[in-house]
Amino acid sequence: MKEKTSNINIKNKRASFDYEFIDTYTAGIVLTGTEIKSIRQGKASLVDTYCYFSRGELWVKNMHIAEYFYGSYNNHSARRDRKLLLNKKELRKLERTSAEPGFTIVPTRLYINERGLAKVVVALAKGKKQYDKRQSLKEKEDKRMIDRMFKR
Repeated sequence: MKEKTSNINIKNKRASFDYEFIDTYTAGIVLTGTEIKSIRQGKASLVDTYCYFSRGELWVKNMHIAEYFYGSYNNHSARRDRKLLLNKKELRKLERTSAEPGFTIVPTRLYINERGLAKVVVALAKGKKQYDKRQSLKEKEDKRMIDRMFKR
């Protein structure tokens, strides 16, 4: 049987710059038919997204999934709140930790797994200070210089 390989891998690059990731979780996401079709075409964005708890459930807010071109009246709204699916144990741990000051939950990656299901990698994150951001920029630049020197 032929295996499907999906190259859909949408990242939130800004999140790794603004936050220090403490722990990561892979969550399923509740989508409608037109939303999964748009994601399979690569028309989604995680810019300015965040997660919040409502009645013990984890929701992702402000995730942009473009409307499906052939969706007619069945189309979805592009920036609606979407429910994330995690185990109760993981949800309780995330809710307890995110309630502490300085912590937040940020989606870092959206991908389609080998079974064709959309998954979101969420990270428990702590905000970086300005000097931490400068340090990470310097490390990135140093790594780039070292790679350049060894490629010659």
